[in-house]
Amino acid sequence: MSVKIRLMRVGKRKQPSYRVVVADERQARDGRIIETIGNYGPRQDPSHLEIKNDRALDWLRKGAQPTESVQKLLTVSGVWAEFVADKSGPVDTKLNRRGFSTGRAVTTKTKKRPEPEAAAPAKVVAEAVSEAVAEEVVAEAVSEEVVEESAE
Repeated sequence: MSVKIRLMRVGKRKQPSYRVVVADERQARDGRIIETIGNYGPRQDPSHLEIKNDRALDWLRKGAQPTESVQKLLTVSGVWAEFVADKSGPVDTKLNRRGFSTGRAVTTKTKKRPEPEAAAPAKVVAEAVSEAVAEEVVAEAVSEEVVEESAE
């Protein structure tokens, strides 16, 4: 049994309103459902969208496949991003021809690059720094002597 998260049309003629439902994909559009997880009113200004995020996320984790229109609604409500983030590894952000993210986990093979060795060991660097400081101190002392001699 394959489970889909899809829209079920309700409302009167020319004034559609939809329920976001979980149903067996073999059932009719307005047929028997497993659970109602939200409502969508596209004719209202602004559009009305109410989704039980915890239930939608639970069904997605169980393997329910959203239709393209429901996937857009889940993206708006933030459930889809949370579901994709739960998957391990990086996520493919390519869009298919209809503008939806494929949402597939991507595995990439990367070779470990050898870390560049330090140009000089820490001990040598410390000695070089201390020598540079010593040279500066000597240069200052020499310049002070020159100033004292010229003052006399």
